[in-house]
Amino acid sequence: MTTASEIQVRNQELARAINEEARRDPHSPYAGKWVGIANGQVAVVADTLGEMAKELRRIEPDPQKSFGVQASRDYTKVTYIWGPR
Repeated sequence: MTTASEIQVRNQELARAINEEARRDPHSPYAGKWVGIANGQVAVVADTLGEMAKELRRIEPDPQKSFGVQASRDYTKVTYIWGPR
């Protein structure tokens, strides 16, 4: 039986690989999309965060077994949020 922490590691590794592919290749099917991963597999590819989150929750209701990533985003860049506009 696979533990939740092992699934989380697989999800994160897959998310990292998808993001690297999307950043390298703008023609990747993931480029500019929100990708939902559940149990170590791509579960949903969507245009918006809300769409991805809704479908991912439907597919895998346990948040410990799912992960979302905005493909093509530079996650090494720090973004400061000062407050609402």
